[in-house]
Amino acid sequence: MAKKARSARETFRVPRGGVDLAAVDPAGTPVGPGDKAKAAKAMTELGARLDARQEALYAGAVGGSSPRAVLLVLQGMDTSGKGGVISHVAGLVNPQGLHIASFKRPTPEELAHDFLWRIRKQVPAPGFIGVFDRSHYEDVLVVRVDGLVPEAEWRSRYDRINAFEAELDEQGVAIVKCMLHISPQAQAERLTARLEDPQKYWKYNPGDLDARAKWTDYQAAYTDALSSCDTDAAPWYVVPSDRKWYRNWAVAALLAETLDAIDPRYPPADFDVEAEKARVRAAV
Repeated sequence: MAKKARSARETFRVPRGGVDLAAVDPAGTPVGPGDKAKAAKAMTELGARLDARQEALYAGAVGGSSPRAVLLVLQGMDTSGKGGVISHVAGLVNPQGLHIASFKRPTPEELAHDFLWRIRKQVPAPGFIGVFDRSHYEDVLVVRVDGLVPEAEWRSRYDRINAFEAELDEQGVAIVKCMLHISPQAQAERLTARLEDPQKYWKYNPGDLDARAKWTDYQAAYTDALSSCDTDAAPWYVVPSDRKWYRNWAVAALLAETLDAIDPRYPPADFDVEAEKARVRAAV
């Protein structure tokens, strides 16, 4: 009997006991399509699957039969492709059922509150797929690398994040956390491409080079965050992202498998269908 192919969720899930990012090939294609053409075909199939599942998810919430929602968290170094995933993966479903939030540098008002305050305000409502472009993990990544808070503070946030995500899970929010893993070589190529195309100047931020200079520190911060905050309620997935087409396929597959597990259903009619058919016929 042929061995069953591993799912995307099995393949990309952070291993029990922690992750070694140095052992994950950013250009790897460990499961799924092995080339760009096959990925394009697979994305067409995934698009139809995601669209159907999302419509059922939304309908279930509108009809009052299901409180479920999905939250896709995207983290990664600059140029890892968070915007590309939003365009090519989230763009496969009806935008009416999407809630996208981008977390930039905190405002003075946000800094005056607990670090999860601004995050809670953007949690997707029942029926929606929420997408976080960066997230609450900035508060154990950037603040750690740049020394913005004491070590005791950012370390304590791991437990608070786990408690917050467990709370969301209990509320019916399925969480899919993707670390878009790229190599420094791929980042350099993408930064250079932005500087060579006037239509991409707006994407370039000189500050990106400051973060790049701290690459090793960021890899250590990601390693600890992924290892400390990977739970069954809110699993972390490390997605090889040097190949954009593979990255997009992998995130789409993770999202589709999560929706399959939820198995959203259309709500039953809360009226007499045959009677309403008769009324429509009489009105014609």
